[in-house]
Amino acid sequence: MKNSQSTHLPNHQSTKHQTLVAFAALCLLATACTQQTPEKQASDLVAQLNIEQKTKLMLFESEAIDELGIPSYNWWNEALHGVARNGKATSFPMPIGMAASFDEPLLEEVFTAVSDEARVKNRQAVRSGEVGQYAGLTFWTPNINIFRDPRWGRGMETYGEDPFLTGQLGCAVVRGLQGPSDAPMLKAHACAKHYAVHSGPESLRHTFNAEVSERDLRETYLPAFKDLVTKADVQEVMIAYNRFRSKPCGASDYLVGDILRGEWGYKGLVVSDCGAIANFFEPGCHDYSADAAHAVAAAVHTGTDLNCGDVYRHIPEAVGQGLLDEADVDRSVVRLLAARIRLGELTHDTTPWNHLADGIVEGAGHRALARKMAQETMVLLKNGSLPLSPSKGKGNSETAKLPLPLERGGERLALIGPNADNKEMMWGNYNSIPDSTLTFAEALRERVPNLVTFKACNYTDGMESTILKRLEDIGTVIFAGGISPELEGEEMDVNIPGFHGGDRTSIELPEVQRNILKQLHDAGKTVILVNFSGSAIGLEPEQETCDAILQAWYPGQEGGRAVCDILFGDVVPSGKLPVTFYRNVSQLPDFEDYAMAGRTYRYFTGSPLYAFGYGLSYTTFEYGEARVEGNSLIVPVSNTGQRDATEVVQLYVRNTADTEGPQKTLRGFRRVFIPAGETASVAFPLTDETFLSWSEEKQDMVPTKGQWQLLYGGSSDQLKTLNYETK
Repeated sequence: MKNSQSTHLPNHQSTKHQTLVAFAALCLLATACTQQTPEKQASDLVAQLNIEQKTKLMLFESEAIDELGIPSYNWWNEALHGVARNGKATSFPMPIGMAASFDEPLLEEVFTAVSDEARVKNRQAVRSGEVGQYAGLTFWTPNINIFRDPRWGRGMETYGEDPFLTGQLGCAVVRGLQGPSDAPMLKAHACAKHYAVHSGPESLRHTFNAEVSERDLRETYLPAFKDLVTKADVQEVMIAYNRFRSKPCGASDYLVGDILRGEWGYKGLVVSDCGAIANFFEPGCHDYSADAAHAVAAAVHTGTDLNCGDVYRHIPEAVGQGLLDEADVDRSVVRLLAARIRLGELTHDTTPWNHLADGIVEGAGHRALARKMAQETMVLLKNGSLPLSPSKGKGNSETAKLPLPLERGGERLALIGPNADNKEMMWGNYNSIPDSTLTFAEALRERVPNLVTFKACNYTDGMESTILKRLEDIGTVIFAGGISPELEGEEMDVNIPGFHGGDRTSIELPEVQRNILKQLHDAGKTVILVNFSGSAIGLEPEQETCDAILQAWYPGQEGGRAVCDILFGDVVPSGKLPVTFYRNVSQLPDFEDYAMAGRTYRYFTGSPLYAFGYGLSYTTFEYGEARVEGNSLIVPVSNTGQRDATEVVQLYVRNTADTEGPQKTLRGFRRVFIPAGETASVAFPLTDETFLSWSEEKQDMVPTKGQWQLLYGGSSDQLKTLNYETK
């Protein structure tokens, strides 16, 4: 889904007669809301529409039906990590970073703040009379595709490589956006995308045919979608661009009809990705439909209700040619109108969120929340020199009590690198434009007034020849490196060494940055790498050239301060990797191969650089022997270091009889705060879902009896084992 270069501003003018008719219709509509279900009310409206009017309502730029009091509405809005593309709004970290927090409650709080801002901005738009694109209440987020390969440019929009983690966090996003289940109306819509089996390459997404086994489909690619549908009542599902088993996803009776609406009982909206229906017939794409009318017939009959694009303007033609039954059209329009009624969008009635003040948009409370989330996203990958000495900054009383790292040089501190002073990088993609953003350099300068800072190089070229000379009296150098949303992202016009079309062809740190780090190391500097990226970077040489490595992702508008909070020890790092950090691209299968063999921590048999679930702290944790009590696994965890800190305790399982299954698969996680010197008992419920495994007979994931291993610890590669039998 690409950015739109224009905004549709509907014309609300009508004749005096039409205005009176519309007002009367709205009055009837408001009265009916208290007497009829949204579906019955929508059905009554649809019975009064002709095919041309129905068609208008099935386009994302839905035109007004003035004679029935139905206002225009633009369905397209974005909130990937904050209300996007609509000016000022709070910018939270990118989803891949928020996944590293393993913090469901905080994520729900973040998206509650996002939907609060959305309601304010929508109210402002209604007040102005111009509710255009990016001002509505229907958000095409979250992206819950599985980040199966680090080369995929859009992986930063996801919640990582694990189906369970993605499902848990995705449900938190939905709850935050859609509001309390007992509210009289929906707060907003969330949308599970992109359904299904979709994760690059970006350059092939309009032509690609994803072929996967039924096991990989049910075990890896569908569980998060199922969770959002069956557990979180997500209101929209967006189809993917690609084909699945030779059919475009939006024409797949198996995906949409049999599984989504059949097995899972989904009653909500199915929307197309932008331009996806046109891909059915456009030259050079899927070559599936003969023309637009046939494409429309295939999509609407399958159950795709809303078209992001304009191909659905051919609906009357498809019906007229007998390609499409008008009853299928009616079914979709009823769903669309019922959804708008549940949002209160047709009548703009008083809502439970009218009290929200305009000032909450990027207000102090939401900026503090963005900072807290950014702090939790930071993953400490290597440490030989952190936290920094308070002599290099203002520090605080807590850090002053810590033993300080030995240094190789003087006391002055330098910050260099292409991401040292870059606001746009911090915002990621699908972003707002916040008013107040401190770059890493600006935030660090608040603590270190005499900070030496300069760019040193671009992302992939342009190394300054005088680097070492400018750092002669500097002992510790922080290098703000990595990549940027300018290089990785959605279907981009980028073609340089290591990057193509939004994806990456190499996962290593660009050579120019790698060379600078080596020069700094060889010159005797203490080198701290703060790596900003939306995906895993191969940092094998940096294990030798850097004294410490902090993975900072794209951390949002408060990310600069959050990085400093970690570096100076004000906050103890607690982030864990939601993806595997491979050593280099040679450890990866072919990018276009969607089979899970050899992919992610669940099926990768090699030795990664940093494993899924890995992340260091400024303290140490020790895991005792777990025990089963009733239907729970009790895991004792002791903080054996000198700092109060939070640990992400992880539970994995393995079905010992399933020789073709995953080596281990995540089935639980808990963020637990443990004071120094104390022990916490962490309980994981053992339910049928804990022991889901592939059934060849059922061709699905089912609770499975027999011998299992319960594996627990602080990282997927550092686990203790308890044998357990389900009966």
